[in-house]
Amino acid sequence: MTAEDLSVPAAELTIVGHYDKAPGYATRRPTGSPSWLLLWTEAGAGLVEQGGASFAARGGDLVVLGSGVSQYYRVLAGEERWRFWWVHFQPRPPWAAWLAPYARGDGGHLVGGVPAGVHGRIGLAFERALQDARWVPDAPLPTGAPVPTDVRVPAVVVAGAARELVLGAVEEVLVLATASARPEAARRSDEGDERVGRALALIAAEPGAPHSVASLARAVALSPSRFAHLFAAETGRTPMQAVRAARVRHAASLLEVTDLDVGQVAAACGFVSPFHFSRAFKREYGLPPRDYRARLRPQS
Repeated sequence: MTAEDLSVPAAELTIVGHYDKAPGYATRRPTGSPSWLLLWTEAGAGLVEQGGASFAARGGDLVVLGSGVSQYYRVLAGEERWRFWWVHFQPRPPWAAWLAPYARGDGGHLVGGVPAGVHGRIGLAFERALQDARWVPDAPLPTGAPVPTDVRVPAVVVAGAARELVLGAVEEVLVLATASARPEAARRSDEGDERVGRALALIAAEPGAPHSVASLARAVALSPSRFAHLFAAETGRTPMQAVRAARVRHAASLLEVTDLDVGQVAAACGFVSPFHFSRAFKREYGLPPRDYRARLRPQS
């Protein structure tokens, strides 16, 4: 059995495939499919209709179509190709909430403009899914290395460990796409400058990294002077004040939950010396790091 035989895949099947289609390719399911369908566009573009909604899927766009709703998708007019990964699956319970902000019409979802920085990771997840679909226990695990294009035959999984591995890869794709992209409504309604928000997220994600005004500005595609001015206007403090505050908060957490000594905590949080760390920590919390930890762990 191949995926080409399954114009309407059975609900219990999980199917993974990769297509590079020329103009004229189209799939129409007037009553929909009993399974959900995920489409990740690598190049070119497709036109997707789900229920009463119609939208284009271009490179870096993730489309997820719910079951039981009429669907029609094909190469977008004027495009030379549509190269995309696709998976038929039954969703896990949390996935609906992740996709809800990207809803388009009746059961359709478009996670548009996923940042280029995660495309490689998403591609590897699909490569792994295609190989895992054929895995059986006691056989060597697939490497996840790219499969040559000419042997990317769709794989059908009914149940078992292989199915769980494929769903794990699908979940990875959904997390990467929905967490890194933002729906248009959120971009319109958010207060504050998006670039400042990204800089704050970078600081919070890794406070101990060697952040500087120049490195943060580069990460959000601004000049250092423009970034510093914008950051101060949005937050009321300089970028390095925000970095220092994040490092101190991170240090407090390490003092609470680890047995690292003060010097190790200082190094882990990006401070140049225990002295500078202690001074910054006392300024924020009113007492030195050792005294802070002692209050949390009174001697018996």
